[in-house]
Amino acid sequence: MNVVITGGNRGIGLALTKQYKARGAKVFATCRNSCDELNSAGVTIIKGVDVSQPEMLAEKLAPLMDVNIDLLINNAGVLGRESIDDWDPNTIDYQFRVNALGPLLVTQTLLPAMAKDSKIAMITSRMGSMADNGSGGYYGYRMSKAALNAAGVSMANDLGPKGIAVGIFHPGFVQTEMVNGAGDIDADTCAERLSQRIDELNVTNAGRFIHSNGDELPW
Repeated sequence: MNVVITGGNRGIGLALTKQYKARGAKVFATCRNSCDELNSAGVTIIKGVDVSQPEMLAEKLAPLMDVNIDLLINNAGVLGRESIDDWDPNTIDYQFRVNALGPLLVTQTLLPAMAKDSKIAMITSRMGSMADNGSGGYYGYRMSKAALNAAGVSMANDLGPKGIAVGIFHPGFVQTEMVNGAGDIDADTCAERLSQRIDELNVTNAGRFIHSNGDELPW
């Protein structure tokens, strides 16, 4: 099984990299910069991949075009903390480019390396849910993840007839650097849960908004 994971150098991406490696998969981890833990993970590392830079994706992802990709996990993401009174359009734009446009462009680039029965996992957030938003704020993150959710549903509709299943997954509140170590579960537990949800993914249940614990989330 060949698995490609974006943002594989830290947090959930690193935990997923180790999880799939332990399961016997051949893992290709993309990142802007590697780290000691990723370097020692025994996986193929593709450095210099910045999903916010569309003009360089084809070149940087070229080594993957000869791989028969069974699973693509679009995990790379960034978090800003804008409020209604304190915000910067540049940080909001950057979150859109990384969180929403990046996964779309990576998927489009790698589609020729995917065939029937391949899977695509979009790592999103329940903060992209309209119905679940009871606290406001986080404008760039919420909007970009809502856009990612919309892209995921469209991909599920477009790729289902080709036999490629697209899942949209909220990892949970995970103890990562992105949230300064806060969270309800650790990254390894999250990776185990996400891998179970991905195992369950198929073209008939694709395009749903699923918590890593198995619950279906509202849009």
